[in-house]
Amino acid sequence: MRAIPYKLIVSALLLIIVSGFFAFRWWQGPLLPSYRISSMPLVQTVVATGRVVAVSNTDIGSEISGVVLKRLVQEGEQVAAGDLLLVLSSDDVAAQVRQAEAELAELISSTRPQAVVDLTNAEVALAQADRNVERRRELAAISAISDEEMEQAIQAQAQARNDLENARLRANALSSGGVEEDLLRARIAALQAQLNKAQVRSKVSGTILTRNVEVGDLVQPGQSLFTIALDGKTEIRVPLDERNLSRLALQQPAVAIADAYPNKPFPVRISFIAPSIDPQRGTVEVRLSVDPVPDFLRQDMTVSVNIETDQRTKALVISNDALANVKEDSAEVLLLRDGEVQRQQVRLGLRGLSASEVLSGLSAGDEILVDATASLADGARVRTKLQAAPFANTDKMRAVKDKNQAAETIN
Repeated sequence: MRAIPYKLIVSALLLIIVSGFFAFRWWQGPLLPSYRISSMPLVQTVVATGRVVAVSNTDIGSEISGVVLKRLVQEGEQVAAGDLLLVLSSDDVAAQVRQAEAELAELISSTRPQAVVDLTNAEVALAQADRNVERRRELAAISAISDEEMEQAIQAQAQARNDLENARLRANALSSGGVEEDLLRARIAALQAQLNKAQVRSKVSGTILTRNVEVGDLVQPGQSLFTIALDGKTEIRVPLDERNLSRLALQQPAVAIADAYPNKPFPVRISFIAPSIDPQRGTVEVRLSVDPVPDFLRQDMTVSVNIETDQRTKALVISNDALANVKEDSAEVLLLRDGEVQRQQVRLGLRGLSASEVLSGLSAGDEILVDATASLADGARVRTKLQAAPFANTDKMRAVKDKNQAAETIN
């Protein structure tokens, strides 16, 4: 009998070993990525983008028409009540003020003293007329003069008396504190008030947000020249998906980060939740008070807000990509038991974009497949390669959810 060649035996053995290896691998199933369920602190926040607003703004305008001669402020400048913002041309009104002041000076220095002299002369004239009438009566008693001459003397006396009354009235009107002086001073005050309107001043303290005027512009009454954000409370207004309404409450703490200063977060709190929903966008307006206000914060800045809505000191956390058939607070996972796949129903608690809390159905240390949608039958054998979940190496995971603007932050 011919001996079997040694090389053929070796080749056969190798073939058997390789076939056995592949058969064993086939029996073990495909190699799939998996996660290990772990327990850790969990904080749920709603994240959205809003804008910084002052609680109230005011528009500053001019009460008169005029050409701008000077503009003294820029956007972003702080102003106090009474600060001069711009100056309008006012030559006509200024000329009228000077004319009225000259008339007052003339009244005091010339017209009033002349009225006093006229009053004195009228008193002297009346006294003279009185004496003349007395003499004429004596002459008329002895028929030394005619009745016509007597009548003329009486008429002259009456005229002197009228002249005296007129002089007295004029002297009183021109006296210090009299009607003429009061009228002139009132006219000057009115013109001065009109002249002052050429200097547009701030009525409030705050920050200049916008300016709508330049030197040389012709402005009209009612035209908005500046918009000022009043000093006081500052808010961040955020539209949140209405599905988050049940998670929100007044005075909930939050952290805000301005897009322009990402390394400078600052604390805020919910101060207002709108009583109605925007039906077109499906959002609810939420306002967050800022106190203290960072010095870098500006009106209309874009700000991201993380509102803390719930937390757990210790929770089982599962990556959302390991969930399938999610319906409200229930889902399905592919659990591994002794290398075999088992579909497992789980109940969820806090929900986020990338991770959720498991309330029941799993335990710490359980291994699940990363892809919960894999078409594997119960009992199918698989090999797994453990992967680190997005939050596996962190001490604290923040799960967040908002339909339009949600994001997840891991600290």
